[in-house]
Amino acid sequence: MDAKPISVLLIEDNDDDVVLIQRFLSDAGQVQYDVRNADRLGKGLEALRGGVFDVVLLDLNLPDAAGLGTFEQVNTQAPDVPIIVLTGYDDDALAVAAVQKGAQDYLVKGQFTAALLGRSIRYAIERRKLLARLEQALKEVKTLRGLLPICSHCKKIRNDSGYWTQIETYILDRTDAEFTHGICPECADTHYGRFLDGNR
Repeated sequence: MDAKPISVLLIEDNDDDVVLIQRFLSDAGQVQYDVRNADRLGKGLEALRGGVFDVVLLDLNLPDAAGLGTFEQVNTQAPDVPIIVLTGYDDDALAVAAVQKGAQDYLVKGQFTAALLGRSIRYAIERRKLLARLEQALKEVKTLRGLLPICSHCKKIRNDSGYWTQIETYILDRTDAEFTHGICPECADTHYGRFLDGNR
């Protein structure tokens, strides 16, 4: 079964650049791309409202928008979609600023190949997936900050189902943490002090 094509929204008004990028992606070989072009920011935002895209290729200078605000509007409209900025020679600093604000990458027009474009798209999608997983993991960790019923004697924790369980089990069920066991100085003194007295 063929893999699902990568859905690309290309927001670019220069016809030559559109043709070149479409040709690069059509020659990608094993990877299939479904490319939709919008020649205005307004049309691009409308496309994002009405469809699902894996990645956006964004020219920062369009007839109806220019500069960093172009990126910010697209990022606000689709915060979960990775954005790769397309820039001309004079826009290099602007592209770097967009990356600092969350763009996954930037490519200088006239200086990238089909292979570089394809690699940039794939890496941007994977980085966004990793970031989404990290954000989810952080949310799960934050849930451990609430009030946890803990036995004052045996230190078991009551889980979400109402059962009392060891704290190690509770944490292992909710995180990827692994435990090693040791003994703190106070417990060593309390429980094994008589054995240690002659060796101190």
